[in-house]
Amino acid sequence: MTDARAYPSHPYLAVSAAIIRDGKVLAVRRARKPALAHYTLPGGAVETGETLLEAVRREVREETGLDIEPVGLAGHREAIIRDDQGAVKQHFVILCFASRLTGGDLNLNDELDDAQWLRPGELTSLKTTDGLMEIVEAAATLLEPGR
Repeated sequence: MTDARAYPSHPYLAVSAAIIRDGKVLAVRRARKPALAHYTLPGGAVETGETLLEAVRREVREETGLDIEPVGLAGHREAIIRDDQGAVKQHFVILCFASRLTGGDLNLNDELDDAQWLRPGELTSLKTTDGLMEIVEAAATLLEPGR
């Protein structure tokens, strides 16, 4: 299977959700490349015609079975992966939304192989995507001011 997003002519826009519940964030482990075996936040690419909020709700529902309410932008990350010759193999700009859980039952799709509700400090013991801790802290501040 060929990835249509490989060797792009432009960056792809993606979204993710830092879902905070009772002081814990939902961390998911990727079962596929490029972030294989890394814990991160649920999310994925924005589809044409979709708003950012529609995209983050859809991606979270598809990957986890959960329903969320995005509250605010917690930050962004750029994932730029180069091949051995230095050419850009993949480039994603990821907007992360601080989000509240509103319903659903946790049921992972085949893109994920683990999910854990963790206190932000517990993320340091896991293999995570770059900048995950900073995004989670920003999300927690948006959702739980004065914590």
